[in-house]
Amino acid sequence: MNLCDFAPEYIRAIHPYQPGKPISELAREMGLDEHNIVKLASNENPLGTSPLALEAMIHTLHDVARYPDGSGFELKQALSKLYAVDTEQIVLGNGSNDVLDLAARVFLKPGAAAVYSQHAFAVYPLVTQTIGANGISVPARDYGHDLPAMLDAITPETRMVFIASPNNPTGTLSSAEDLLRFMERVSKDVLVVLDEAYNEYLPAANQSNSISWLKQFPNLIITRTFSKVYGLAGVRVGFGLAHSEVANLMNRVRQPFNVSSIGLNGALAALQDNEFVQRSYALNRSGMLQLTDGFRKLGIEYIPSYGNFITFRVEGDAAVTTGVYQNLLRQGVIVRPLSIYEMPHHLRVTIGLESENQRFLKSLENALGELA
Repeated sequence: MNLCDFAPEYIRAIHPYQPGKPISELAREMGLDEHNIVKLASNENPLGTSPLALEAMIHTLHDVARYPDGSGFELKQALSKLYAVDTEQIVLGNGSNDVLDLAARVFLKPGAAAVYSQHAFAVYPLVTQTIGANGISVPARDYGHDLPAMLDAITPETRMVFIASPNNPTGTLSSAEDLLRFMERVSKDVLVVLDEAYNEYLPAANQSNSISWLKQFPNLIITRTFSKVYGLAGVRVGFGLAHSEVANLMNRVRQPFNVSSIGLNGALAALQDNEFVQRSYALNRSGMLQLTDGFRKLGIEYIPSYGNFITFRVEGDAAVTTGVYQNLLRQGVIVRPLSIYEMPHHLRVTIGLESENQRFLKSLENALGELA
């Protein structure tokens, strides 16, 4: 018998998460110059990294021979002050994906169940399956979360519900009213993980003030990240906010040094860089208009988005070698195919710089013309 046969069947059945194609990989595959490739596949900040964070991280390099602060004391203090929560309510993660995994490891087990929406972030079913729990995927409504149907899908075995708002990859948003109504109706012994990775891209009128709900709902975890608007995707820093008892359990299974000293100091400085956040927000708003105007001119159907990306539909299978996706790759433009999200006719494009958006739209026009 092969040694791998002794691994649990639910582990052997996992399909690994497929990240966006790196620039270097496309350059090798297509024989392209890396400097002429535009990557709009992974929802990264086109402005790069917060200057304050970059300076702090460079300074930290001089002391990387030492282990980081395993408690993340200074970053927790800053988050505590910013969000008016106790430090005991904070869980730091190697990106918010890590926090999602910690929640699953604490509250799921074989035989338990987790509920999530169709077309929701691929990490939800992944962390559920890693534990050996059962995943319950609820059909989407207009590509977004059908919260009443998700409530109805909860069984006595359900221990967790994942909700993304805005949702990746569709960009849909659940309103504050609908989310609050869900929290009021869901059983108190079911943990609700509210993934707000794209919260900073929301206009004030669309933000839910969900953190204030933590006092009312001890079964709520809110996850956020420094990967998007702060431009720290490469150093992996995220955090969760929860009831102190829930956070305590998650911190028990958290790896002692899961966030590096570079990440801790970069995130701490990024929190101070309001100017960079405002510029990133403004660029995203203008870029979103640029792309949606371009889609309308090209007659392309798209899903209105509240994130830093937008998902659009193309005729035929978007991911096949003869499709729009591959045509864009040959032109040096990387976007994201969505077949793993049960959306084989859709592609997701990240909002880039004005010039990058224009390059994408021109390349898309060329691709549609060649395939017509």
